[in-house]
Amino acid sequence: MGAGVMKSSGDGGGKRRRRSRRTQPMSEINVTPFVDVMLVLLIIFMVAAPLLTVGVPVQLPETAANALPTEQEEPLTVTLTAEGGLQIQTTDVEREEFITRLRAIAEEREGDRVFLRADGANAWNQVAEIMGALNAAGFDNIGLVTDIGGPRLDGTDG
Repeated sequence: MGAGVMKSSGDGGGKRRRRSRRTQPMSEINVTPFVDVMLVLLIIFMVAAPLLTVGVPVQLPETAANALPTEQEEPLTVTLTAEGGLQIQTTDVEREEFITRLRAIAEEREGDRVFLRADGANAWNQVAEIMGALNAAGFDNIGLVTDIGGPRLDGTDG
């Protein structure tokens, strides 16, 4: 094996020559930092998105019913907790002012659809009372929210 020596062409390492041409600005975009920032933002949103769903923990009963079709306007959600507490969307409401608040909301809304989320531990008469109050306030289109996969009347699991 041999090693070679290269001679430098020039003036022996003394003064450096100046280039006569001007340096051109770089016309290419370096996308690596952009991709890095986008990946970080994607991870942040993937982690934060499940945390944005706010709701009251309610053990919904399971049924074999299909989901209702969606509408343009977000439907009003009323929740009856296992302790008997009432909420409109995410706001706690006392039973005495429940119908009054519902009537005020009904005047501002276009649709009359309301979703009733009732904990499975509630007695049916409590759910029926809330449905009657919703009807008295002007909401005729009431949907009961349940979890899917419950038992069917024919004895099979959904």
